[in-house]
Amino acid sequence: MIILFATTIHAQGISDSAAIQNILQEEVVSWNKGDAETYSRHFAEDGTFTNILGFFFIGHKDFLLRHEQIFKGVFRGTVLQQNMVSLKFVYPDIAIVETLTWITGFSKDGPPKGTYTDEKGRLRTGLLQVMVRMGHNWEIVVYHNVDIKPGIAAADPK
Repeated sequence: MIILFATTIHAQGISDSAAIQNILQEEVVSWNKGDAETYSRHFAEDGTFTNILGFFFIGHKDFLLRHEQIFKGVFRGTVLQQNMVSLKFVYPDIAIVETLTWITGFSKDGPPKGTYTDEKGRLRTGLLQVMVRMGHNWEIVVYHNVDIKPGIAAADPK
């Protein structure tokens, strides 16, 4: 019975990891299309988020509205790449996901004021997302994004 239980937990973990990786991939695809609705799909109704400028927001509606604004503004036509650097299940239904992101393709006006690009013209960020499984679906309950300052080493995407 112990072996069966351990196998079930392991299989569940693989399934959950794949579901979370699918959410990350959906974030990339929807960002690159400028699709705020899909980008916001997994964000919880009462989720919190901090953007790269340090502004704090609460709720799915604000998350969606903010992304609609940036996809029509400074991030219009940009390309996102996101690489997971850590996935930790603190409980079976709670995961902490950390990624490094690179955003390119800014207009001549460049990235948002107060942020920086590297020598390749990329805005690099560290994105932390806390996800909670609600039934069969994972929701983002915390989204905290910080830009990586000049001179700070970060891995290059593969």
